[in-house]
Amino acid sequence: MTAPTNLGRPAWLCRENTKRVMAALETARPGGARFVGGCVRNALMGVEVDDVDIATQLTPQQVIGALEADGIRAIPTGLEHGTITAVCDGEPFEITTLRRDVETDGRRAVVAFTEDWAEDAARRDFRMNALYADAEGRVFDPVGGGVEDALQGRVIFIGDADQRLKEDYLRILRFFRFNAWYGQEMDADGLAACARQKAGLSKIAAERIWKELEKLLRAPAPYDAVEAMHASGVLGVILPQAQFRESLAVAQARTRDPFIRFVALLPRDGEVAKEVAQSLRLSNREAERLKAWATVAVPGGKLEQLQTLAYHFGKEPLLDLITVSAQDQFYNAARSLFETWEVPVLPVRGQDLLDRGFKGLEIGETLRDLEDKWVESDFTLSRDQLLNSLPQ
Repeated sequence: MTAPTNLGRPAWLCRENTKRVMAALETARPGGARFVGGCVRNALMGVEVDDVDIATQLTPQQVIGALEADGIRAIPTGLEHGTITAVCDGEPFEITTLRRDVETDGRRAVVAFTEDWAEDAARRDFRMNALYADAEGRVFDPVGGGVEDALQGRVIFIGDADQRLKEDYLRILRFFRFNAWYGQEMDADGLAACARQKAGLSKIAAERIWKELEKLLRAPAPYDAVEAMHASGVLGVILPQAQFRESLAVAQARTRDPFIRFVALLPRDGEVAKEVAQSLRLSNREAERLKAWATVAVPGGKLEQLQTLAYHFGKEPLLDLITVSAQDQFYNAARSLFETWEVPVLPVRGQDLLDRGFKGLEIGETLRDLEDKWVESDFTLSRDQLLNSLPQ
C-alpha cells in the first residue's frame, strides 16, 4: 500500500479558526508553519483529534507578533521552550518553534531554536509523532516510517531507542501508553529498551508518572499494555505495590474509568493505599477515594446491605469495589440500584433534640442511636416516628 501524502480534508483542518491561525503565521513567513504530532497522526489513522499543535520556523517573539497583528490572543505558556498558545475565538492552538536538544538529563532538555524541520523531528520520541502537515494537508515525514507506523499501529522509537529513553525516561511510560491507544503489536526492540532503562524512571516526578499512567488506563483496552509493563519490570518500578491480575480485565470490560482500573492493580489494604497515595502524589480527592476503596467492608449478596454501606461510605468506593470484584449478576443489580438510588439524609437534626430538652453530649449520643434505628429500618422510619421513639 502506498503511503498517503495528503490528509484529505479532516474537520479540524477546515475550521475557520485553524485557517486563521495558520494564515497569520504564513503571512509572517510563507511555508514556515506546519501542523505536527497527534493531529496529523490521528487524521491518518481516522481517530478523533482533540488538540491541534503547530510547529514553526518563526521565533516565539515573531509568533506573538504575527498573531497579534491579526487580532489573535497570544499567551506565552512556555516561552523558554518556544511555546506560545494562540487563542482564536476561545479555541487554543499550541505553537512551538522548531527545536534541537542541546543537553538532556533524563528529565528535561535544554533546547536551542532551529529552522531545520529534520532537526526538530529527530528530537521527538516515536516516528508516528514526527509527522507534519501544511495548511493544504500535505504530509511530511522527515525521519521516515512515521506514516506507515500510524497506518499499521506500530509504536517505534526514532533512531536508537535506548538513547531516546536516556533523554527523557518518561518516554518509557509513553511507549506503553501509545501502544495501549494505537498499537497493534508491540515493538520488541522498543520493549527491550524500556526494560533496560526502567531504573531511570526513579528520576521522574511522581506527578508526571501518575499523569501518564492515568492516560494509559483511559485507553479502550489497556490490559495488554499493562501486562507488558508488568512482564518487563516497569510496573514494579513505578508501582511496587501492584499485583497484576485478572481483575484488571474485569474492570476493563465494565468501565472506562481509569481510577477503577488503577485500583484493580492494588491489594485492598489501608496501609498500601496510604503508601500509594503518597508515592504518586495523588490529589486529596483521589487519596480519599483510594482509602475508601481499600477499607470499605466487602459487600455481601444483598442489595439492602449495599445501601447501608453506601450510607456510611458513599456510593463511589462501593461501585469501585463491585466493578472490580463482584460477579456479573450482583454487579449489574448493584449498578442499576445506584443509578436511581440516592444516599438518604437522616431526617432528624440536633435542633429537634434541643427543642425536646436534650442538652450537651446527650444530643450527639441520641442522634447516633436514632441513626442506628433508622438505618436498621432500611431508611424507612420517618422523622416523627424517630422522635416518637424517644423517652418522654
